[in-house]
Amino acid sequence: QVQLVESGGGLVQAGGSLRLSCAASGRTFSTYSMGWFRQAPGKEREFVAGVGWNTGNTYYADSVKGRFTISRDKTKNTVYLQMNSLKPEDTAVYYCALRSQLGGRTSNPQSYDSWGQGTQVTVSS
Repeated sequence: QVQLVESGGGLVQAGGSLRLSCAASGRTFSTYSMGWFRQAPGKEREFVAGVGWNTGNTYYADSVKGRFTISRDKTKNTVYLQMNSLKPEDTAVYYCALRSQLGGRTSNPQSYDSWGQGTQVTVSS
């Protein structure tokens, strides 16, 4: 079993920055990739960014390319999401997710096995 704990959310003005962290514990030895998703009120959960755990390859939703950066620290079993130039439409609960095996699309929430509890990000205009 894997436990994921997110931190770093908060309230920020448009144009500002936040850095989210997600620490993984438990049975993390078989991690294939990790990702960040977000869900705004009344909307479906959407893919934000992903990173291959061993390769370090990164993937982004078009809406965040050039503004967000995902990274991972394998020694700390932690994944980060640096968010710059934040916009009000980035407001959502952000979730960290872990994928233990190849199969399915990186952007599909159903490809992931474990989820964090979420952290609120609010961007004011």
